[in-house]
Amino acid sequence: MAVSLRPQQPDDMHLLTGGQSPFDDFGPASRTEPRPARLDADGGLAVIAADGQLAGDVSWHWTQWGPTAGSRCPMIGIWLRPEYRGHGIGTAAQAQVVELFFRHTTVNRVEAHTDVENVAEQRALEAAGFKREGVTRGAQWRDSTYHDGILYAVLRADPRPSLPA
Repeated sequence: MAVSLRPQQPDDMHLLTGGQSPFDDFGPASRTEPRPARLDADGGLAVIAADGQLAGDVSWHWTQWGPTAGSRCPMIGIWLRPEYRGHGIGTAAQAQVVELFFRHTTVNRVEAHTDVENVAEQRALEAAGFKREGVTRGAQWRDSTYHDGILYAVLRADPRPSLPA
């Protein structure tokens, strides 16, 4: 699947609204400004489909597994507009952002987390080379209640799949 990533632009914001999937209900959308595209801070990129249209966005925030900076890793997430779901775009975009982190930073690990019921995202992550690590019980507050999730990660040394262009 031909997908490209680029910095978000102000004109993208009205298309990146969420709320059209049971896994999107985090309350009212508050994003009116593009996320920064810097890899060393929380940020995000626009996902552009083969048709040249904005398909969604992939974003990240930083987590840390201990007190040292070497234990820091990005946790990525993706949101796609409904008409672009189910076509391999999420897999390709998430694989590309993993490659960006491994090519341009020293991180050893990229993480992702999804709802236990979000089977489509679980498949996309696994196709992008992520390994399922376990269930995070009651970790995510969404839609007025806590939900279990699944933690995924890919390590720098892990083999990554060849995805169609």
